[in-house]
Amino acid sequence: MNLQDLELGKMATIKSVGGSGALRQHFLDMGLIPGTDITLLKYAPLGDPMVLLVTDYELSIRLADASNIEIENVRDKDEDYKRTVNSKYKEISHPAIGEKSQVNEDNKDHNKEKTSVKAKNEKLTFALVGNQNSGKTTLFNRLTGSNQHVGNFPGVTVDRKSGQIKGYPNTEVVDLPGIYSLSPYTSEEIVSREFVIKEKPSAIINIVDATNIERNLYLTMQLLELDVPVVIALNMMDEMNGNGGSVNINLLEELIQVPVVPISAAKNQGIEELIKHAIHIAKYNEKPGRKDFCSEDDFGGAVHRAIHSIMSLIEDHSKKSGIPARFAASKLIEGDKLVIEALNLHSSDKLAIGSIVSQMESERNLDRAAAIADMRFRFIRRVCHETVIKPKESKEHERSKKLDKIFTGKWTAIPVFVGIMALIFYLTFNVIGAGLQELLAKLIEIITDKVDVILTNSGVAAPIHSLIIDAIFEGVGTVLSFVPIIVVLYFFLSILEDSGYMARVAFFMDKILRKLGLSGRSIVPLLIGFGCSVPAVMSTRTLPSERDRKMTQLLIPFMSCSAKMPIYAFFASAFFPGKAALVMVMLYFIGIIMAIVVAVIGKYTVFKGEAVPFVMELPNYRMPGIKNVVMLLWDKAKDFIMRAFTVIFIGTIVVWFLQNFNPYFHLVTNQEDSILALVAGFIAPIFIPLGFGTWKMVTSLISGFLAKESVVSMLSVLFGGIEGVRSQMSNLTAFTFLVFCLLYTPCVAAVASIKRESGGKAAIFMVLFQCVVAYLIALIIHTVGLVIGLH
Repeated sequence: MNLQDLELGKMATIKSVGGSGALRQHFLDMGLIPGTDITLLKYAPLGDPMVLLVTDYELSIRLADASNIEIENVRDKDEDYKRTVNSKYKEISHPAIGEKSQVNEDNKDHNKEKTSVKAKNEKLTFALVGNQNSGKTTLFNRLTGSNQHVGNFPGVTVDRKSGQIKGYPNTEVVDLPGIYSLSPYTSEEIVSREFVIKEKPSAIINIVDATNIERNLYLTMQLLELDVPVVIALNMMDEMNGNGGSVNINLLEELIQVPVVPISAAKNQGIEELIKHAIHIAKYNEKPGRKDFCSEDDFGGAVHRAIHSIMSLIEDHSKKSGIPARFAASKLIEGDKLVIEALNLHSSDKLAIGSIVSQMESERNLDRAAAIADMRFRFIRRVCHETVIKPKESKEHERSKKLDKIFTGKWTAIPVFVGIMALIFYLTFNVIGAGLQELLAKLIEIITDKVDVILTNSGVAAPIHSLIIDAIFEGVGTVLSFVPIIVVLYFFLSILEDSGYMARVAFFMDKILRKLGLSGRSIVPLLIGFGCSVPAVMSTRTLPSERDRKMTQLLIPFMSCSAKMPIYAFFASAFFPGKAALVMVMLYFIGIIMAIVVAVIGKYTVFKGEAVPFVMELPNYRMPGIKNVVMLLWDKAKDFIMRAFTVIFIGTIVVWFLQNFNPYFHLVTNQEDSILALVAGFIAPIFIPLGFGTWKMVTSLISGFLAKESVVSMLSVLFGGIEGVRSQMSNLTAFTFLVFCLLYTPCVAAVASIKRESGGKAAIFMVLFQCVVAYLIALIIHTVGLVIGLH
């Protein structure tokens, strides 16, 4: 019997996991291994994917993938899930959150042999590693406060967020991407293990969700194999204790032989103790006391013998490559191609390893990858049996089940989603964002008027006066007035992301997106695209398939990013007063419809093939951390303002110069004699069929390639404000221009992101493709409008 055929609400035991490659390995890493009990909880509103309960967490997979998993022992769900622990647990009291453990008192946990001691002024680097939804971002913000910056890891566009620990100079915490394993399934997993192996941080801070400890410790087992000092931050202990569960911290430390610190990142408990442990193990290079988790008693020691035989065989190769022998041996048994290449093994070594692995598979009666995963989970289950009293069903999970009846209900999921997005756009563009924008615009206008008076009274030369008022204040000031709209939009999107709702959207949208050739995961980058195309393009790295990544990147520019909001708002208020919201909604839907059309065409042409399999954890709903949201909003606002004072500022001044001087660098009295008119005049005739074939309109489009926001600032400079624009265009031409701005090439920052993600050819294709699509659709709209008598 296959998992696909399991009845709703029934429990079964996995007998075997079929399939091959990275996806199968990912299933094993997520806990879908032979012998594991699973329960079918529900289906998506459209009947696919399904949601399983696996070792205390909810995992969503497609029915097609479930058909590769064979099950047995089908039965009713076991309600009495609480596991007892042995008597050793009750004899040892464990510390409360933030208190020192008995093992840690008087430095008792730091009596291991110290292989080396860091120099006094040597910088200590910490890698912060953990599963998704484990509270890693909250902990990172607790550790670093505002002392953080964002860059990229070498060679990839995966964010590298780092910062100094508050109160501890000469330290750096690098926030590695949220991952479940060190298997090469996604670019984040590759980046994380490459960082630890190649850059060799002073220590690893491994954050573990105490409420889902079994699944989280699977990553811990692999981190310990890397032979780097590790301290475990056991997070969400407040939830664990509040729901009747507990962890024997002392015994857990004893069994895995690394420091374990109970914390609550959300409540800022235990953080200082964690920092002291981390700095100590980093300073004295205290490596894990235990890296061997395979037992000689398990199934005759088949896996144990295989690992240690391979470790002896590859010892020289592991030293040359810098990959710890234990980690390399485990990955070789799994068939990890990246490790095989890095070790540069001789053909004779490969043959010997193949023979060892075949012998292990025969004795263990499991394939190589399943045997390693089973070995790790068996150790984890023994540790948890000794140290953990599982909590009753948490308040968070009870609340999540009630909310999911609405948010993922068969008849309510999609209508609620549409309603939520409509409410967000209404509040952003008509209530909160619009109100704040109006206040900021008035403030900028007051400042502009006062500066204008000062410059006039001071007798400043006309060109300088024009530069300051017409270019800088009118241009940049107009763009800055839209900061509130962008911040409000990001606020709502970050709430959806941090609360866990975005994962549900990916879950119930998977079947719909699959018809377009994508997976449900693609909905996240597409939704982020409504905020900004740059992070949206970068977020496609979470998609394991190169095909899905490129296809999603092609569709992202069709989403109306927040940088286009100033254009929409400018034209909607000027040409469609009283109907601004309707016009904006129409533009959003035009972009979405075009994305659907392009996706369907691409599915059968350029992007032939199947979408990447959908495997996603459904976390409990949680209240978003206020500090996390505020810091995200500050980052986005700062990024927008920096662009306003760099790209847009420079672009505005350049355009002002080209507008006010002729090719001989003489000041002009008629703008049509300017350099700008001369250059744009060559291009303008192309746009005559669209109704805006003037050099001024073309100039604004060119500036929009630098930054979409600058379209408005350029129009303000060139036409002298909104009244000047209104006098030169009809309503039909204005709407045609809006559609062209919606669909034509994304800004240079987004194009640069696509180049980094997919290469220069993909970036060039994106620019040309978007411009052609924009021109054709705008031509159709303008022509049809004229035919039916619109003006």
